[in-house]
Amino acid sequence: MAVNKFIRSAAIGTSAVALAFFSFPAAAQAAPADTKAPAGALAKLSHATAASQLSSAGIGIRSSGGCSNRNNPTCTSLDQVNSATIQGAITLKRATGCAMTVTGGTETGHASGTYSHWNGYKLDFAMSSCLTNYITGTFTSIGGSKWQSGSGNVYYNEVNHWDVTYHNCGGC
Repeated sequence: MAVNKFIRSAAIGTSAVALAFFSFPAAAQAAPADTKAPAGALAKLSHATAASQLSSAGIGIRSSGGCSNRNNPTCTSLDQVNSATIQGAITLKRATGCAMTVTGGTETGHASGTYSHWNGYKLDFAMSSCLTNYITGTFTSIGGSKWQSGSGNVYYNEVNHWDVTYHNCGGC
């Protein structure tokens, strides 16, 4: 009710400066543009948090440089990875039952773009026959050594690893 009185008084001549100090409730603010993603899906994780979640699910991490510095291309970093990306990896692990190892994360050195490694949408996984058989036998081939899951995630066979783009967390 007080809000209505304030707005009514503003409309009939109260200084516009008063409106600048008025705080609208959260419900009155505009919703985010991407309302398809689950709450928190685009939340960014630290390397330690993401690594812990992957480890708890039985997913390993390997770095050719033995490091996790996001600014070093020989490291495997998970710093600033999307929560949905980590949940998608865990969903894949549970669905396949395969041993899985992350070999590429958010570190520099990958191709740029909106749905890039740097922006937290992609992970690279070590190649294994178990993972390859699951992806190629379960998902739809979309050409060019790429397969797409029903949830829209894209799995790209780059010969020595799987490059996976998580558009969503795949059922989490």
